[in-house]
Amino acid sequence: MNDKNFKRYTITTALPYANGPVHIGHLAGVYVPADIYVRYLRAQGRDVAFIGGSDEHGVPITIKARNEGITPQDVVDKYHGIIKESFKDFGISFDIYSRTSNEMHHKTASEFFEKLYKEGKFIEKSNEQYYDAENNMFLADRYITGECPHCGYEKAYGDQCESCGTSLSATDLINPKSAVSGNVPVMKETKHWYLPLDQYEPWLKEWIVEGHKDDWRPNVYGQCKSWIDNGLHARAVTRDLDWGVKVPIEGADGKVLYVWFDAPIGYISATKELTPDWEKYWKDEDTKLVHFIGKDNIVFHCIIFPAMLKAEGSYIMPDNVPSNEFLNLEGDKISTSRNWAVWLHEYLKDFPEQQDVLRYVLTANAPETKDNDFTWKDFQTRNNSELVAILGNFVNRALQLTKKYYGSVVPSLNELSDYDKEVLSSIEGFPAKITKALEGYKFREALRETMNLARLGNKYLADEEPWKVYKTDEKRVETILNIALQIVANLGILADPFLPFSMNKLREMLNMELLTWDEAGATDLLKAGHQMNKPALLFKQIEDKEIAAQVQKLADTKEANAMAEHKAKPAKENIGFDDFTKLDIRVGTILEAEKIKKTKKLLKIKVDTGIDQRTVVSGIAEFYKPEDIIGKQVSILVNLAPKNLKGIDSQGMILMAEDADGKLVFVEPSDKVGEGSEVR
Repeated sequence: MNDKNFKRYTITTALPYANGPVHIGHLAGVYVPADIYVRYLRAQGRDVAFIGGSDEHGVPITIKARNEGITPQDVVDKYHGIIKESFKDFGISFDIYSRTSNEMHHKTASEFFEKLYKEGKFIEKSNEQYYDAENNMFLADRYITGECPHCGYEKAYGDQCESCGTSLSATDLINPKSAVSGNVPVMKETKHWYLPLDQYEPWLKEWIVEGHKDDWRPNVYGQCKSWIDNGLHARAVTRDLDWGVKVPIEGADGKVLYVWFDAPIGYISATKELTPDWEKYWKDEDTKLVHFIGKDNIVFHCIIFPAMLKAEGSYIMPDNVPSNEFLNLEGDKISTSRNWAVWLHEYLKDFPEQQDVLRYVLTANAPETKDNDFTWKDFQTRNNSELVAILGNFVNRALQLTKKYYGSVVPSLNELSDYDKEVLSSIEGFPAKITKALEGYKFREALRETMNLARLGNKYLADEEPWKVYKTDEKRVETILNIALQIVANLGILADPFLPFSMNKLREMLNMELLTWDEAGATDLLKAGHQMNKPALLFKQIEDKEIAAQVQKLADTKEANAMAEHKAKPAKENIGFDDFTKLDIRVGTILEAEKIKKTKKLLKIKVDTGIDQRTVVSGIAEFYKPEDIIGKQVSILVNLAPKNLKGIDSQGMILMAEDADGKLVFVEPSDKVGEGSEVR
């Protein structure tokens, strides 16, 4: 079904967990591409409902509340506020940003469950589940930790290993423990309701495997096909928890809807909040439903949620589910638990009024077909070399020259050269190329084509050199700048979905309203005689010191993580006090140091021990330059028997500690003391 045949669009974005802020991985995977697509649709005058909200149920939230000694509601209130505000400030243009803890959602999710229950769409069965006897509670998902059977990571959860990314069941874990008490859990029988996905397998195979082979992204289609080919199984829709949507039937005390069941219903409940005409966005076949998600949500949105909608019977199915791969950070997987992330609310503070820079970088480097890496150096380079040097430079030159020669009044279009005609023809072709990419959810390609329009403008001005021609042919310069300004005006339309803040600023300079997408490509958007406003820079250079501060922040995080994960080796066998008193450890000062030739690790060090000046050979050359340690006070074992190393008599041992990264650090006094002071 061609897009032109749809009367309206329902665009949803994965609901972020309200147990922490939003980071750049979320933005690159879901929210930036969704916002670009929605802004493009609105520019065409389409009827769009752009739906977002916070997922406020689930075990991670209850664990965070328990660890912090507060209620789950306290947790979600805090982070829902942070997330909602940061999305707003970043320009994610939701029509509504709701939350799953509100009354409308609880009512909608309960009614959805109840309808399926009354129609016999669930299977009721009992099985054994891990149980914490000390705390008298069943242990769902993340209330269980243990060793991952695939990679050996010792802190894997009962639903997923965050080290290798493998999905798990709690019973898969080796040496499982309760995350609540640390005790070994027991198995106890409990009753739950299940959605029999196997009953929907034939329909899913026809709908996905046969129906969406050519229009869904390969990663989405491939993951869905693999699940279906391996055979689908009944999946529990309820959990033994006290936080969530209560199961609305008798005999279900202490049970809530499983978060994977209740969360996607949040799209529907949010639309109900948005408009009383919500049904046309969810039940009318003339509506196109598109889910923007990360790859860890593919199965939920392409198999499980559609099966739920099919079971209910009155809802439309998603037309597409454009899911990105993961975005890494400086070569390492983004992890909220390790604080290894660039948080949106912090970025907005560190880089005020530079929302578009991050939007641009995350789109240009979007992980559409494979995992990509965000680095601060690339962030700086793309801003300075592309936004500033290409787009910003072209716009600034065109507007400043028009101001200089014509008082910011659009000059006339006079006689055209063959080159002028070629450029004007090229301008007309850009909307179709950008549209094709956007309709195919190829946002990197769409942005690249948009920047090519700015490149066209830069090349045109560089080739025509109006600053030179003006001295001899003012009429010719009028034409050159008129054409350049038409390119600028087209950028004000075509670049708006990607760079809304900057293009709004540009249109203010042009004294121009935001025109419709269908008007883009015209070469008379700015009429001769039109008065523009004062030009200003669209983008500014990002300095090395700004990037260095961000890199240092990550380095501090990595060091803190290493310290937290560091495990001390077991103590050695006990020794007698007399043995200890035989050790003579003194404070000394390093006088000289040099690298020992033909070795990688050894330094020859001269130390003033207060008793004498002696030579020590120390294996620290991998961590310290000789010139950096001269004058440093150290602890040295002075009564160690001399040993010849590489032809040098080493008379003692400098005491070192090994940090979490394996680096050796000096054991030194916190205050300067006299050489020869004893360490006891």
